[in-house]
Amino acid sequence: MKPIRIRLAVAVTLIGTSCTSFAQEAAMRPAAAASAASPASELTASVQLEPVNVLGNYINSVGSSDAASAGTVTSKLIEARPTLRPAEVLEFVPGVIVSQHSGDGKANQYYLRGFNLDHGTDFATFVDGMPVNLPSNAHGQGYSDLNWLIPELIDRIRYRKGPYYAEEGDFSSAGSARIDLFDGLPRGIASIGLGLDSDRYARALLANSTAVGDGKLLYGIELGHNNGPWDNPEKFHKVNGLLRYSFGGDDNHSTVTAMAYSATWNSTDQIPLRAVEQGIIDRFGAIDPSDGGHTERYSLSFNNTRQLADGTFKFNAYAVRSKLDLFSDFTYFLDNPVNGDQFEQAEQRTILGLATSRSWNQKLGSFDTVNTLGLQIRHDRLDPVGLYSTEDRVRLSTTQESTVRETSVGIYGENATQWLPWFRSVAGLRGDRFYFDVDSSIPENSGKRSAGLVSPKLSLIFGPWAKMEYFANYGYSYHSNDARGTVETITPKELAPTDPVTPLVRSKGGELGLRSEIVPGLQTSLALWQLELGSELVFSGDAGDTEPSRASRRRGVEINNHYIVNRWLLLDADLAFSRARYTQFDPVGSYIPGSVNNVVSVGATVLAMGPWFGQFQLRYFGPRPLIEDDSVQSKATTLAYLRVGYKINDSLKLTVDVFNLFDRKASDIDYYYASRLKGESADGVNDIHFHPVEPRSARVTLTANF
Repeated sequence: MKPIRIRLAVAVTLIGTSCTSFAQEAAMRPAAAASAASPASELTASVQLEPVNVLGNYINSVGSSDAASAGTVTSKLIEARPTLRPAEVLEFVPGVIVSQHSGDGKANQYYLRGFNLDHGTDFATFVDGMPVNLPSNAHGQGYSDLNWLIPELIDRIRYRKGPYYAEEGDFSSAGSARIDLFDGLPRGIASIGLGLDSDRYARALLANSTAVGDGKLLYGIELGHNNGPWDNPEKFHKVNGLLRYSFGGDDNHSTVTAMAYSATWNSTDQIPLRAVEQGIIDRFGAIDPSDGGHTERYSLSFNNTRQLADGTFKFNAYAVRSKLDLFSDFTYFLDNPVNGDQFEQAEQRTILGLATSRSWNQKLGSFDTVNTLGLQIRHDRLDPVGLYSTEDRVRLSTTQESTVRETSVGIYGENATQWLPWFRSVAGLRGDRFYFDVDSSIPENSGKRSAGLVSPKLSLIFGPWAKMEYFANYGYSYHSNDARGTVETITPKELAPTDPVTPLVRSKGGELGLRSEIVPGLQTSLALWQLELGSELVFSGDAGDTEPSRASRRRGVEINNHYIVNRWLLLDADLAFSRARYTQFDPVGSYIPGSVNNVVSVGATVLAMGPWFGQFQLRYFGPRPLIEDDSVQSKATTLAYLRVGYKINDSLKLTVDVFNLFDRKASDIDYYYASRLKGESADGVNDIHFHPVEPRSARVTLTANF
């Protein structure tokens, strides 16, 4: 990749909907687009220096963000680090762990800041401005499937943690990631990858950009297949494509992006530990080999950014059509001893939405200030979303089937003011309103409901002094609950009376942090944080989804270090420690099942040693409580990835990626609940159910640039 070029500036400005320094925003784009990303004017006069190369994996320098826990991942790291699955690009966000428990076509499992986020709840993800999280999803609230990402086409990942940003709304309490795509590639990419094991892994990618009219057309098509190490071959097939047209000048830049993705797979879900210990199956076996699924996603989006004489205007509109058909069996013969407990979760969804903002560079007395107003609208139509009892993927009965209309409107304002050369503030206020309309096959569970809340935000930034910067952040946010639950009065399975859940669950949190560049080449960030939730969402084994639970509190510390040793060696070390507890008393205990306490990730990137390059990554996530009294815990998981590459010539390179380098026998996920195997008592057996990490495997990829 060509080095990113920036001009350094002692300045702070508001880009669209967030307060960042000029240096950060300019560094996020190649030099040709830097001026388009920069504001028309700046809060303070800038000091122009010679362009410099950004060699690091992250843009986390002093003056680059409004919190110690926020930053930007560069395309250099995305290109250098091997990923077993596309969603693992989120592991580039310090403290995030990505795993899987049900096949490569299903949304991944995510961990961050003491959360088992299930498939995405409380962590908001966006790609090209489009929200990825799916509310009222057939499988889980906030379901975030990123299997349609093509990592080679990612320009940058901008991440934030905590509820301190007016731009961020639903699902963003723990944090958010905004994944931006390239407008064009410096050279075309043609690559083919093959597994060196018996998993029959294969992947082909063709991508390039070319001038069309007054703009640039980027295209990419990806084909993939994988059986994995499972006794029941996964038979994962995917077809993935992207077309992106960008046009306009630096002052008025637009993109139109179309994406299409389809995948089918068999899944080996989590399995009971006792079945392995008794020799019924091995670690890679399945209790129900008919589990699996099919998914599709099609989208069209438009983005426009205009630099005006007094500020910036941004507009984003999108339409998404998606489908999910998921067959799972977590309890086997507990509910239905004859046909088994397999169930189908299916939905067809249409999403229409827009996000727009306008910022003004102004004066507040003698102080430079930037004011921003933003509007976000989203409408989801599910026709239908359902839960069905099945056997061998054949429907036996309908548990509940609903059509859902869910609309959200978010309005926010933000003020960024430079009060002194060493002190600035960012104050925001966000208001959200949700409208739910459910028509259920169970008449008592049909109805309409609406809810709203207001979320204030505040960030105070001090410095820099002696290459040190200090932060104080506080704010409120929320996550929405499943629309069906907000009007539900009869439980779908037991048909017993129940109370509707709260539509919007409040969260609040604070953070104290610092950022240092005292050591030449080393960027260090330290954050002490706390987050409280009005209601926890926890996994339900018999339903295969999440359910509201008690209020909770999490607190922790994060230390991130990114070191440019020299022009060819980069080191990264991220440590995160947290404590998660319920705050409402219950005699069963106060521990939150699945909450991760310790995460450590260390990596070394070799950019070029002659024709050789490579990357080594070691990640650790510690034991988790599996039940509320902490009497049952998961074991820690430590995995290592290795990439070794050789540049044959300027246009051809060969890479070998090794996953689970030390062949550790560990778990991607662990749960503790009751299930029943054939021959066991009708009450079932409480047991650990785990999904093993994949054994050591290797993939070789040949890439040609043209």
